[in-house]
Amino acid sequence: MTILDGKRVASDVIDSVKLATARLGEMANIAPGLAVVIVGNDPASHAYVSSKSKMAKECGFTSVQHTLPEETTQEELAALVQTLNVDETLHGILVQLPLPKHLNSEPIIQSILPGKDVDGLHVVNAGKLATGDLDGGLVSCTPAGAMIFVKRTHCEDLSGLNAVVIGRSNLFGKPMAQLLLNANATVTIAHSRTKNLAEVCRNADILVAAVGRPEMVKADWVKLGATVIDVGINRIAAPERGEGKTRLVGDVAFDEAAKVAGVITPVPGGVGPMTIAMLMANTVIAAYRKANCPPPKF
Repeated sequence: MTILDGKRVASDVIDSVKLATARLGEMANIAPGLAVVIVGNDPASHAYVSSKSKMAKECGFTSVQHTLPEETTQEELAALVQTLNVDETLHGILVQLPLPKHLNSEPIIQSILPGKDVDGLHVVNAGKLATGDLDGGLVSCTPAGAMIFVKRTHCEDLSGLNAVVIGRSNLFGKPMAQLLLNANATVTIAHSRTKNLAEVCRNADILVAAVGRPEMVKADWVKLGATVIDVGINRIAAPERGEGKTRLVGDVAFDEAAKVAGVITPVPGGVGPMTIAMLMANTVIAAYRKANCPPPKF
């Protein structure tokens, strides 16, 4: 059984991004530009954003961060996105979610130019993925990162393999299923309404869990030798660590599933590090396209 080390794979992706950034500088005298927008005081969001900005600088990008107060209006946020859309030095725009409750995130996300939508959430990018145009759009970062694990484990072509994705969110489940389908896997999307879920999962050569339920996928859900990708991040009580302490677990009961799986991702340290790496990859791809240069593959 192999445990996939997300930090190591993410580090490989980042190395490729740095090389691609240097090459773009030589060819077109352009540095990829990434703007990150955060509204309000959510500590987890601030931690994410600072790690994204730091990584962008490390990759050689022009990194811009806009920190807006909690009481920012919908109109003010929309106006900022418009300004970033027309800024020629920026190739990627990311609005950190969730936004404060009084703001409606959907029109903001859809107002980002599809070519700068490095989160891959614009309907144009979702549509390109759904129609198999992987070279024309930008793919949502977490499924793109999970797919790198799948391709490293199997290969580019997943013909003859059964894949099951548990979860049907627009953010992860649907794009993940489409990536697997584009690689010729036979794909089932399972969810909370699926009958005999354990039985459906036992048929999977590639099992991807993204439901947000701690340790829901048990060992007897996993086919012997399967590749298990755990996208869940759940915080549960850990009294063994002391009163009031918590720990992070995935959607898969790791210790027992690891005894059955051929390959498995841990939580933390699996898919998580890949998300920021793929954000950097998307930004460099967007910059290459803007410069009319063939973008790198990751």
